[in-house]
Amino acid sequence: MGVAVDVKKVYHYPFHEVVSSYLNKYPTPLEKQVTDITTVEQLTDPATGIVYRRRIATCSNVIPSFLRKSGILKVSNVYLEEESWLDMKARVMTLKSRCLTWVQYASMNEESVYRECKDNPNWTEFSQRGTIAITGAGLLNCVLETFAQRFLKQGAKKSIAIMETMLRERCGCPFS
Repeated sequence: MGVAVDVKKVYHYPFHEVVSSYLNKYPTPLEKQVTDITTVEQLTDPATGIVYRRRIATCSNVIPSFLRKSGILKVSNVYLEEESWLDMKARVMTLKSRCLTWVQYASMNEESVYRECKDNPNWTEFSQRGTIAITGAGLLNCVLETFAQRFLKQGAKKSIAIMETMLRERCGCPFS
């Protein structure tokens, strides 16, 4: 079946500041679950100037211990792959992320866009859609999807709060 979470946010900071903060967001003491980010590929298209990055995030397993009794879920780290396309001319960055752990049992994907705000060029619009579908866990599919949906919602709120904190520290008060 699957579940989805949609998030929208307007950061009252310029696009280049928001993107720079995002690309340097992890690891941070503000989020202890993300322990490492490794850039495994970075290319710049000479014709368009678009920068492509592929990064792997190492995260602590946050699945509750009562669900980790199964050997499948009993891992210490979860790995996520993120691909991004940054177009500074168009002032847009598109991201696609997916979970690399448990791919035979679940698909977890996020698609995000940061773009210069149409109403105010000193602001940045953010939108994200996350989806999770779990298979192969029998009756636990629904339980795990409900947990995953709640986790995605909480994670999105926390990620936005971290970005706001970083932007305030980096740039001061937001532009009005």
